[in-house]
Amino acid sequence: MADTIFVLNGPNLNLLGLREPEIYGSDTLDDIAGMLEDRARELGLEIEMRQSNHEGHLIDWLHEAQADGARAVLLNPGGYTHTSVALHDAIKSIRTPVIEVHLSNPHARESFRHISYVGRAAKGTVAGFGSFSYILALEAAARL
Repeated sequence: MADTIFVLNGPNLNLLGLREPEIYGSDTLDDIAGMLEDRARELGLEIEMRQSNHEGHLIDWLHEAQADGARAVLLNPGGYTHTSVALHDAIKSIRTPVIEVHLSNPHARESFRHISYVGRAAKGTVAGFGSFSYILALEAAARL
C-alpha cells in the first residue's frame, strides 16, 4: 500500500453539502472523493476514503494506515480537531505522515476553533480552501 493515501473524515462530514453550505460549501463527501480519486490517478496514487462519527474508528484507521504501509493520511477530524488528545496521541504513535485538512479556516472562526490538538501532531495543515483543501493536501502528500 505504499502508493495509497488514507483520507479519513470525522464527525458530521457525512452531511457535507447539506450542513452549513455557507461555511463548508456545497460539495458532498462523495464529490470530494471523486475529485481526489481523479487527481490521485494522475499522480499514480490510490485513495482509501473513510468517514466516521466515532473517534475510536479514526484512531483504529490511523493505526491501520501505519500497518498497511500507507504513504500518508489526510485527516479532517471535524470537531475532534479541538478536543481530541487521543487523536493527537495516535498521530504521534505512527510513522505515517498525517496532513490535517479543513474546508474552512478554523482561525477565522470562533475562538474555541483556534486550538488544534491534531495540528500539533500532524506534519502540516491545509485549511480554508473549501473542497480544494483536500486536493492541496493530496499534492503535498504526493511530494513527501
